[in-house]
Amino acid sequence: MIAEQEVIIHVLISLAVLLFAAKLFAEIFNKLKLPAVLGELVAGIIIGPFALGSFPIFDGKPLVVLNDTLLQIGEISGVVILFIAGLHITPREFLKGGAASFTIGACGVIVPFFLGYYVFTILGLEGLQSILIATALTATSVAISVTVLTELGKIQSKEAKLILGAAIVDDILAIAVLSVVVTMVQTGNLTPNIIDIIFLILKILGIFVALLIGATIIIPRILHAEKLWKAKGSIEGIVTASFFGASAIAAAAGLSPIVGAFSVGMAVASTKIIKRVEEYVDKLEIIFAPLFFAIIGAQVNLTGFNLEVLLLSAVVIAVAIFSKLVGCGLPATVFLRDKSKAMKVGIGMISRGEVGLIVAGIGVSSGVLSANIYTTIIIMVAVTTLITPVWLKKDYSRDPAVANDNSESS
Repeated sequence: MIAEQEVIIHVLISLAVLLFAAKLFAEIFNKLKLPAVLGELVAGIIIGPFALGSFPIFDGKPLVVLNDTLLQIGEISGVVILFIAGLHITPREFLKGGAASFTIGACGVIVPFFLGYYVFTILGLEGLQSILIATALTATSVAISVTVLTELGKIQSKEAKLILGAAIVDDILAIAVLSVVVTMVQTGNLTPNIIDIIFLILKILGIFVALLIGATIIIPRILHAEKLWKAKGSIEGIVTASFFGASAIAAAAGLSPIVGAFSVGMAVASTKIIKRVEEYVDKLEIIFAPLFFAIIGAQVNLTGFNLEVLLLSAVVIAVAIFSKLVGCGLPATVFLRDKSKAMKVGIGMISRGEVGLIVAGIGVSSGVLSANIYTTIIIMVAVTTLITPVWLKKDYSRDPAVANDNSESS
């Protein structure tokens, strides 16, 4: 019992330190006219258990701990962020841009995967190692872009909605790829059955469609039953229960939990009580967003840095950036008919996240990835996560309307 209490105390201290540091660095970066989310990420890196947080201040243990509980709080924070993102696009808008979202999302998985695989095979890496790195390059961490777009007041723009839709498709397809690769790692089979792969992808897409249709039909019916929800906070509580429940269903079905949260967000966006929900989630975002980014930053471990890692990281990062700019930016040009907006879609899709970290963990625990390649993937995730908000904000600053807004606010 005492040991359990110590763990809880340590987690609470870690949360307090990370949240305080995240808000402090957000203020500093805001004054430097840099995205606040970047400050929150940097705060996690600096205060995390691989940097200042490693000092044995807490009863001979590190000040900040990254145990399962803290990582789960990070995942829950990501679920909240993606629910909020879903509130900015209705199911009708999502389906209207379905062809564009699916094309850009699919290209955003296919191009990084095959480019990564062939580049690293040419560099002499073994087949399974190349496949794992290629898989780590597929999925976009949309929470970064969503936060920056919201900060800039651009979340309702055409390119923002395209980023949201494409990133969800991207995430779904990346999960399918990850499922195939995990099976390959476990069996050592480098040539899985194509029919099985197609069936798995169709199954995962079907689960997402079922989730979206179910949420769109059920959620408005529940929320519009005004006679039921008279007590203070009932609507807010039901909405929260709904997106947590949908996240659990998505995870149980083999999808990322954020897909379920996003589906409920879209369903709520088409209801009469959207304004009330937005006022509520604005307060949730104040806490969960900085916690999410600080916990992501805290997972960055640069202690394994050496010359080989530096060179390989440069190649992986270059492929990561180029493949998303081409894979997502070029198709976006066709649909948006605007090179500037299409470029923003490409930039908004660069940041990698959870899938990259999962792949790194699977690879190193199975013995397929060496310590250097593991560190390289972690660095790729960290660098793409750090550069995306800066690049996206800089690209938007060239737009006269945004530039005027920034000058007025300063």
